[in-house]
Amino acid sequence: MIKEFNIVIAGVGGQGVILMSELLGNAAVRDGLNVRGSEALGMAVRGGSVSSTIRLGEAVLGPLAPTGKADVLVAMEPVEALRNISYLSKSSTVILNTEKVVPFTVSSTGSTYPELETIIENLNRASDDIIKLNAAEIAGEAGSAQSANVVMLGALFGQGQLPIKIETIKQQIEARFSERLTAVNIRAFDLGYEVCRKVLK
Repeated sequence: MIKEFNIVIAGVGGQGVILMSELLGNAAVRDGLNVRGSEALGMAVRGGSVSSTIRLGEAVLGPLAPTGKADVLVAMEPVEALRNISYLSKSSTVILNTEKVVPFTVSSTGSTYPELETIIENLNRASDDIIKLNAAEIAGEAGSAQSANVVMLGALFGQGQLPIKIETIKQQIEARFSERLTAVNIRAFDLGYEVCRKVLK
């Protein structure tokens, strides 16, 4: 049994962050793991910040991951990775979707969205392990741009440290979607997994 494994998923409303956490949580329960979790919803309907914490392991009691204790940060959006940087340590892994979603607050307040290179520089100061991919492009290859979150889920499993079986998470995907959408999402998962494995070689 694993003692503690902390996953933080961050994005904006509409990117499927909560669905990812539900699939992971259900799969973890099916595999007999102790699971705790929490969700933070901003102005999700209007593109606000959304984050979810999934904590796995026998030593886990509370739903919130302590500062600096994330094993993996899955960032569906680059700025949202920065917003959750306090969870990182040098041993954390960041799986970063490089496709940006500019929040309405930037245009309405006259703010400037930072350059991707600047975001990555800041993340590199916090973590030594950053895996970058364009989940939207990969999802398009799978057959639906809306499956970008499942691409990121596949990349999370491709990272190789997650104590959940791949067969179990795929069973959860199959249970969640119709037959047609299951095929697309399994393809998206596999592509995300393969991209991550290639990066780590």
